Amino acid sequence: MQMDTSVKKKATRDGKLAVASPQGCTNLKLHQLGRRVARLYDAEVRALGLKGTQYSLLSYVVKLGPIQPGALAAAIGIAPSTLTRNLQPLQAQGWIVIEPGADARSLLVSATESGQALRAQAQRAWKRSQLELNARLGEERVVQLHALIDECLLQLDAAEAGESDEGEQDD
Repeated sequence: MQMDTSVKKKATRDGKLAVASPQGCTNLKLHQLGRRVARLYDAEVRALGLKGTQYSLLSYVVKLGPIQPGALAAAIGIAPSTLTRNLQPLQAQGWIVIEPGADARSLLVSATESGQALRAQAQRAWKRSQLELNARLGEERVVQLHALIDECLLQLDAAEAGESDEGEQDD
């Protein structure tokens, strides 16, 4: 059974259609879309021994490394504890190394030669996934989707910044 989650439209006084409130759960719809898209990407990189999330993380390490774990977590937008957990399988496979940094308290994450080679292979698989998604949805729709996601992220960031500013004000 599929729920009706469409956006309901209603006529305005002048007879034009206006968008009313969205129906259904936005979180659910985003998760549904995310899972469907992830399956497409995961299918391509699975043959290389990677999950889509692992490919993304390895790509960040290749592009930004050597990098401190905290800076990597911030660049990706995840919690440091989540990053540590997600780095473990990449390290176990020998695709990344975590080594001491400039001082005794710091660490640096970098990709090994095999990690860089795997990332290059996976990048080609990832590109095939992107082209397939573009074909299924249409390039124009994908461009619109990217723009809408970027816009929403900016608005959410601004709202969160405003919330944190309110918490810092003295009464």
